[in-house]
Amino acid sequence: MDFIETLKSRASKDKKRIVLPEGEEERNLKAADQVLAEDFAKIILIGNPTTIAENAKKWNLSNIGKATIIDPKNNPDKAKYATILYDLRKNKGMTEEKASEMAEDPLYLGCLMIKAGDADGEVSGAIHATGDVLRPAFQIIKTKQGMSCVSGAFIMFLKDKNYGENGVMVFADCAVMPTPSAQELAEIAVATGNTTKVLCGFEPRIAMLSFSTKGSAKNEVVDKVIEATKLAQAKAPELKIDGELQADAALVESVGQLKAPGSQIAGKANVLVFPNLEVGNIAYKLVQRLSGAEAIGPILQGIAAPINDLSRGCSVSDIVKMVAITANQAIG
Repeated sequence: MDFIETLKSRASKDKKRIVLPEGEEERNLKAADQVLAEDFAKIILIGNPTTIAENAKKWNLSNIGKATIIDPKNNPDKAKYATILYDLRKNKGMTEEKASEMAEDPLYLGCLMIKAGDADGEVSGAIHATGDVLRPAFQIIKTKQGMSCVSGAFIMFLKDKNYGENGVMVFADCAVMPTPSAQELAEIAVATGNTTKVLCGFEPRIAMLSFSTKGSAKNEVVDKVIEATKLAQAKAPELKIDGELQADAALVESVGQLKAPGSQIAGKANVLVFPNLEVGNIAYKLVQRLSGAEAIGPILQGIAAPINDLSRGCSVSDIVKMVAITANQAIG
């Protein structure tokens, strides 16, 4: 059973309510139909019910009738959600009138449903920019307790099974935080360790990457990684975290033993935490393109409830996969 099928199987045993705010859009509807056919999550579609029904008929989608459909313009719970938004944002200048208007915005409505306990997670972004997806998440859902930042992880499936956990590795942050502080980098490491446990099902061995290994180079950016490593170890002593490590020291056992003798991570890492977004984004794309690895993500982490962003070039299959991932994050 492959990775996604394993996630679907787990999700089917505890079906979570996943909201798709772009409920009228073709790829979202086709993905919703597939999820409902496979029966591993409950789907909430936000959109005009007539439009959704017409599109489902046009595309021969026989399972859409099993979805819960919320019309943002004629929503009986609009006042409830508007009140939640007003209470959350009134100190930021939110008015009751503006809150009522924004409660009709599908991206805000999806997050308000999660905040109210009416949904468990959200997948969006097929027709919206990342900033538009994340803005209501930051304003309404906010970050998890003990976390001050959101980051994006990729699960990498390598052809060479000698690396990571039988060829599976997790990379972060490759999507969100351009220049994390030491504290934020530590939080990213802890969040990525938890993502690895929940989604991959193996014990994370986390390498905090740098161009230095155990003091081989002196620089303020190296100092940040050293500090982040100490903070992460203190924040989550149950996780195996070590740094600073160069990539080869993290991945190749003979190099790890030479450069970082005694390290329980060196040469055995299955999670790589990059010092900044520039490095992380370049690294995952190089690995993906040059080695033919499959990259699944970005999987957003650090938010108090699972909300995941799609590429606007995503496929139906991509959305189905992200629903499975989001459902598993909601199970925890």
